[in-house]
Amino acid sequence: MANRQDYRTREAVSAGGIVYRECEHGVEVVMLKTAGGVWGLPKGTPNDGETLSETALREVREETGLEVCLEEKVGTVEYWFAVAAQRERFHKFVHFWLMRADGGSLDQHDHEHVDVEWFAMADAMKRATHANSAAILRDAATLLEQRGGGVGNV
Repeated sequence: MANRQDYRTREAVSAGGIVYRECEHGVEVVMLKTAGGVWGLPKGTPNDGETLSETALREVREETGLEVCLEEKVGTVEYWFAVAAQRERFHKFVHFWLMRADGGSLDQHDHEHVDVEWFAMADAMKRATHANSAAILRDAATLLEQRGGGVGNV
């Protein structure tokens, strides 16, 4: 077995969104569930010539089935992962934007995810499998609260 020091290190980048809607109980956000049971946010890799914000919009539309309006950038999540078969370590940066749902239907989501659902913001933070997803949701909640939006029980 190779030592991780023998792995080549590469950078990877993705972009995605925190899709929200306002309802009578506050703000709800979209979460995705993979076949492996991981709950997270819509994101993906840029196509050639695509800006990060264009990637975020495209990936959110594909993965959720929703039409969205791009608002402000929330922040960037950073983490490491390895692909042993390729003997590579990746330092990944995922850029997230706040996006308001403006149409479409969750029924139209792609087949990459087994479930796509709306959750109250506080429930989404609890449901997120990875701490960095919960953290970026907290940042989004803060932005919405600063705007005077009723995020609800955060």
